[in-house]
Amino acid sequence: MRPFGYAQGDSIVYIDDRESNPPGWENLQAYFPVVPFPNLRNPVQTYEPRQVRNMPTTAPYGSWKSPITSESIVAEAVGFGGIALDGEDIYWLESRPSEGGRRVIVRRTPDGQTQDIIPRPFNVRTRVHEYGGGDFTVADGVIYFVNFEDQRIYSLEAGGQEPGGEPQPITAGAEPAGGRRYADFAVDAARNRLICVHEDHTGGGAEPVNSVAAVSLSDGEMLTLASGSDFYAAPRLSPDGSQLAWLSWDHPNMPWDGVELWVAPVAADGSLASAELVAGGWEESILQPQWSPDGTLYFVSDRTNWWNLYRRNAAGQVEAVTEPLELEFGKPHWVFGSATYGFASADRIICGANDRGTWGLFSLDTGNGRLDGLDLPYTEMGRGDLKVGAGSVVFSAGSPTQPLSVLRLDLADSSLLPLRRASAASVDPGYLSAPQAIEFPTTDGLTAHAFYYPPSNLDYTAPEGEKPPLLVKSHGGPTAAASRSLDLTIQYWTSRGIAVLDVNYGGSTGYGREYRDRLKGQWGIVDVDDCVNGARYLVEQGEVDGSRLAIDGGSAGGYTTLAALAFRDVFQAGASHYGVSDLEALAKDTHKFESRYLDSLIGPYPERRDLYLARSPINHTDGLSCPLILFQGLEDKIVPPSQAVLMFEAVRAKGLPCAYVPFAGEQHGFRRAENIRRALDGELYFYSRVFGFELAESVEPVEIENL
Repeated sequence: MRPFGYAQGDSIVYIDDRESNPPGWENLQAYFPVVPFPNLRNPVQTYEPRQVRNMPTTAPYGSWKSPITSESIVAEAVGFGGIALDGEDIYWLESRPSEGGRRVIVRRTPDGQTQDIIPRPFNVRTRVHEYGGGDFTVADGVIYFVNFEDQRIYSLEAGGQEPGGEPQPITAGAEPAGGRRYADFAVDAARNRLICVHEDHTGGGAEPVNSVAAVSLSDGEMLTLASGSDFYAAPRLSPDGSQLAWLSWDHPNMPWDGVELWVAPVAADGSLASAELVAGGWEESILQPQWSPDGTLYFVSDRTNWWNLYRRNAAGQVEAVTEPLELEFGKPHWVFGSATYGFASADRIICGANDRGTWGLFSLDTGNGRLDGLDLPYTEMGRGDLKVGAGSVVFSAGSPTQPLSVLRLDLADSSLLPLRRASAASVDPGYLSAPQAIEFPTTDGLTAHAFYYPPSNLDYTAPEGEKPPLLVKSHGGPTAAASRSLDLTIQYWTSRGIAVLDVNYGGSTGYGREYRDRLKGQWGIVDVDDCVNGARYLVEQGEVDGSRLAIDGGSAGGYTTLAALAFRDVFQAGASHYGVSDLEALAKDTHKFESRYLDSLIGPYPERRDLYLARSPINHTDGLSCPLILFQGLEDKIVPPSQAVLMFEAVRAKGLPCAYVPFAGEQHGFRRAENIRRALDGELYFYSRVFGFELAESVEPVEIENL
């Protein structure tokens, strides 16, 4: 019997006399969600659409109309910056583009009520290391946080149903404004003080001075507890308050290069007694020291190439918690306060781990080292915001079809409660492109990694024989990593018919230290080669159009973009978002945290000035032969605006199509909704003019020189 179908109202009934689905079923399913009738020998499939859709329209890649607009991306969108638990109350930090990037602490009470706790105009954000993080903590109904405008610590009574009035300053103001900065808090209740990382810009020296300090909650007086190193992080007080652990490192190391873990008894007067080095050194990266409920000190170390969990046992010796695993239980310390593990009890850890670019959530038995994956409907879990409380864990998670969200998992019955989504936008799955993890050959016989997103839009198909343009994305960091969580800024491109390759080039996290160290001395070479070879691989596979290849990136990814355009002849267009064009200028004019970072990425300066000149795109604009657009925040203290201006002027002088879009008031990264929209739409408009495709909807034009 041949299968047949018929329309009935807004449904199609499809009858078949076989157990399996008939030919063409997949095509029908794409347009009509399936609701099967159970327990039938001859199955009847009913397709119940929200609305009957037309068959796809044939249109060139890039010209497809998409419901994923820049406006929908920023509307009610938030970023997450940290989680805190206080009894049964849950707190998290939201960054809101709709409020000019203002960061707000939100509280959810056990009865399900959610409310903003910090009133306007307060903006919760520390500037320690410029990248911040660890901006607040909560204890016994009191919030302690840093206000961005003046960098002072404030307290706010948050107990009960309503917050308790206006935040009250704890620390005094400093000259220059924000000259004293604080981050990464631990509450020392027994001594009525906060322990934190302190960064002092008031001394007038070449660099600010960093230390671990205690700030009195009664009068704001500060006591320095540990000093002498260039950098400090993660002061953590033992459960009984008798010991303090912390991390320190010195120039030219970054925290993913080499860090020391220290512990010291807390003396009767609140100072620290003689400190003991627990682990670490110049070539061992230590992350996230934490005390278990029974007072055992745990931490993450990459001593076996992968960031695995360790502890100091009762005999004072360091031991591995598990057998060596090719998993990363941590991520690079770019911001304070990240947590990828926590204690459900002395015997059980809930942790996130990165398996070659994908994060999962696990339960770890601290006694036998057994690691069990938690079966949850997410593919990106516990990658930096995770807190464990009494019987539950609150963490951030996402998937290819779900944006990053804050969730609460009940450890007793495994029930999962969504608390907040990063985006309120609801997108039909038919417009979403699923990331495909690929591994491709690159320089010196090695392989590199990426996520490939083919074009996807249920309303459109391309003309026969046409291949899509490709946008290669180079992430920042450069030790960061691409994520598989739903990112509407990627779907913005793919739903319009532009393929995306999100590259985890050599230097990225998630593949072990050896992979991360590929970039040492090779920035501007390895990352560029991997982006170029990823694009070539897709061309060779017949996936994309080799004559319409573009590359973009922000910050370090912006440098990779500019270097790829200056030193390689593969891409036909590029977009730099607050990217580095002059490495020598960056070495001379950047903040303390990264002031020696280039020593490892390129070489010591000024001894190897030749390398800085050789790898700076601004010095090699003769190699540029394709259009370029640059986006830049005018208040950027990490990559000064002059770098974008000089690059723009050089490209314009060559007669190449180019554009420069500055944003007043923006710093390193765009936080305001209107600027995020402008950058997305402006880049799309630029490519449409360069590659010659018509846009399905009008966007605000960008002034393009030499076009």
